[in-house]
Amino acid sequence: MSLEGFDVARLRGARVLCIGDAVIDRFVYGAAERISPEAPVPVLRVERVSSMPGGVGNVARNLSAIGAQGMLIAVTGPDREGDELAAMLGALPGLSAHLFRADDRPTIVKSRYIASGQQLLRVDEETTSPIPDELGRDIVRDLLERLNTADAVIISDYGKGLMRPDILEQVTQAAARAGVPVIVDPKGRDYAKYVGASIVTPNIAEIYEATGIQVRDDASAVLASRELMARVDIACVLLTRSAQGMSVVPRNGEAVHLPAMVREVFDVSGAGDTVVALLAAGVGAGLAVADAAMLANYAAGIVVGKVGTAVVEPDELEAALRQTQLEQVAAKIVPDDEIAAYVERWRGQGLSIGFTNGCFDLLHPGHVSLLRQAAAACDRLVVGLNSDASVKRLKGPQRPIQDELSRALVLSALRDVDAVVVFDEDTPIDLIQSVRPDVLVKGADYTISEVVGGDFVQSYGGHVVLAELTPNQSTTGVVGRIRG
Repeated sequence: MSLEGFDVARLRGARVLCIGDAVIDRFVYGAAERISPEAPVPVLRVERVSSMPGGVGNVARNLSAIGAQGMLIAVTGPDREGDELAAMLGALPGLSAHLFRADDRPTIVKSRYIASGQQLLRVDEETTSPIPDELGRDIVRDLLERLNTADAVIISDYGKGLMRPDILEQVTQAAARAGVPVIVDPKGRDYAKYVGASIVTPNIAEIYEATGIQVRDDASAVLASRELMARVDIACVLLTRSAQGMSVVPRNGEAVHLPAMVREVFDVSGAGDTVVALLAAGVGAGLAVADAAMLANYAAGIVVGKVGTAVVEPDELEAALRQTQLEQVAAKIVPDDEIAAYVERWRGQGLSIGFTNGCFDLLHPGHVSLLRQAAAACDRLVVGLNSDASVKRLKGPQRPIQDELSRALVLSALRDVDAVVVFDEDTPIDLIQSVRPDVLVKGADYTISEVVGGDFVQSYGGHVVLAELTPNQSTTGVVGRIRG
């Protein structure tokens, strides 16, 4: 599971069909400086009003913002607010919106009244009774026409009457026949209506309501998710766990737990919409579910740092991915007194440990080949790196060309390398004895008897591998050519 090298621009090719309850999220901002003489409530002096699509409309906003191609099916009322919502959705780039007018209900509006950053009141204007049969048939007919052009389907169920069980059944069955994954943002305790879904995305309160299992840690997250899937035929649960991140629990296979992307939280409004949108776009772009969930996790970490119902922009997502990758690279540089603990954790997971070492001054194709062969011989590769002082003693006062931190960072950026340890001695024997590798790798310009630490590794059943050399590749040769 990795997003290393992932280009956010890939999401532009994802075609995502969304169906669900559309809402206008209205924010009324002002000042509350006095109490009403009529009742013990604050008087809000309105300064500005902001409106944006909410519910499945906010899912569509997130798809549009990230550059995916969205198709939206939803219901509005025959009112001015319905026209307003249609205009807002029509202005979103890359979105094709098909809104059905229902005579028996108003367009849903959620109005939040805010003063000094605090929400004073929320007013919901809505009807939640199921939509009429004839309208339901028209909607299903329209969805089926669009389904064959979709890479993924999102069902955004806010319990407002559109996502009737019969409509849900027809959508999931048609998508299954077409081989299109269905991602459901669920509502309520009855998950039987989502039977056949590829992924459902409850939060911890919603899964507790559905299963009665309180999620407090990774183990209970898996327990609740598997209990849900035991009751209902759902292929995978992506459980959003607020400050504890997310858990991806497939029906078949190991669970993956993703830590929350740590940042200051201003507003969680709409974060679930961001998660389902990025998850669907990622799956639609060809990512595995766990990788798409990781992408959604990054996006959620960004939007909760914004005020109001927000979206994530491509440059923000790219920056978050780059920052994390830099942190992961730096985290591979391990102090020599901590590497034994790292190795012990890996061994506890049943992983084999490899070791190789060198100066790695001006990384060249010969180095890359050695590291690739070493990584292929084990599950986790530890690289011992000569310190600057050690290199000077071995190579002369003009070396190294790059200092030890630069060399360590370059090595850490390689996928084949799992840990880099700088050592100050002339040989890595002390480090080898600390790591106790299962496999010790050196270039074939050595014999097994000449490899430092070879006898020690073989003494407990490990083995020495001599990697094939890449002809005419050496740092000394590269430096000589540069200097002319």
